[in-house]
Amino acid sequence: MRITEIREKTVSIASPIANAFIDFSKMTCSVVAVVTDVVRDGRPVIGFGFNSNGRYGQGALMRERFIPRLMEADPATLADEAAGNLDPFAIWKTMMTNEKPGGHGERSVAVGTIDMAVWDAVAKIEEKPLYRLLADRYRDGAADDSVWVYAAGGYYYPGKELEGLRDEMKSYRDRGYTVCKMKIGLVPLADDLKRIEAAADVVGGPHNLCVDANGRFDLATAIAYARALEPYGLYWYEEAGDPLDFALQAELADHYSGRMATGENLFSMQDARNLIRYGGMRPDRDVLQFDCALSYGLVEYMRTLGMMAENGWSSRRVVPHGGHQMSLNIAAGLHLGGNESYPDVFQPFGGFADDTEVRDSRVGLPDVPGVGFEAKSKLYALFRRELLD
Repeated sequence: MRITEIREKTVSIASPIANAFIDFSKMTCSVVAVVTDVVRDGRPVIGFGFNSNGRYGQGALMRERFIPRLMEADPATLADEAAGNLDPFAIWKTMMTNEKPGGHGERSVAVGTIDMAVWDAVAKIEEKPLYRLLADRYRDGAADDSVWVYAAGGYYYPGKELEGLRDEMKSYRDRGYTVCKMKIGLVPLADDLKRIEAAADVVGGPHNLCVDANGRFDLATAIAYARALEPYGLYWYEEAGDPLDFALQAELADHYSGRMATGENLFSMQDARNLIRYGGMRPDRDVLQFDCALSYGLVEYMRTLGMMAENGWSSRRVVPHGGHQMSLNIAAGLHLGGNESYPDVFQPFGGFADDTEVRDSRVGLPDVPGVGFEAKSKLYALFRRELLD
């Protein structure tokens, strides 16, 4: 029982879109294959992984530190012999050997990408979908048979006017999404309000619309938006200020009674704990958006969920960022509150299995061992082309 090889490649996910902080014209992504000596159906089991959008590829860190540590380790120390499988927790510990605490930036993305591939391999070795393996191991066998999802889009496309935004939002509704999300913060407040009203008009009202500032605002601007947004009754107001400015987030809660969401740019259990301690987030309504692919992977994510429970937060308040199949499996297997979805952007990484049908903003999961990448044909073809051929 051993890992025989780890392959990584940086690929482009560039597109002519922008949010309030960055454009995606040069965005990249790391893809990883963890090859094992376990054979299923005459072939070695291979786990795949990638990092979520918004953070660039992390190949250098993987090649210099994390992959060598795993390949140089005694294979017995990375295996769960009793279960006849790899041990994701031992693998994670080996990757993090000689790493100082703190500094949860690009390092967490590199580890999270490899961790995703490890869990894909572990579930394939056990011949179960990952969500089922997680439910069996950590939730007494109880998995959700469907997951709530919302459609994320509404970026600032060059030359895109209000009618284009309406058409985009209508397309999501036509595909079964009741709740949709759009970007704000790149244009003046008055212009954003026009965009919000245009989008709300086609999604069944502002209560079906989320807005996301991507951390753009200072405190005064965040409050100005809060006051303007409050009367609409939006589904949520997301990431108004810098993700580590917990004082801003806490102050904002005094000016906005509606649901707020943040956390996608916090990359460790410790940072998540600081948000809960000092960020003014309200466990009866607010949403936490931690993304395992950016935050040291599922091993660390389970520590974060445990910390939340200790602080009186339900796992149902977590709706991960990223819109990918890994988070969908975690949501179903570990009882999260939902998952982001990218129906159109960041392809082929965004979205779910090819035959996934969205009904009233809920989706099921394929009965495919592992994360289910093989059921998403264009993504699986990319993995094969970049990592196997």
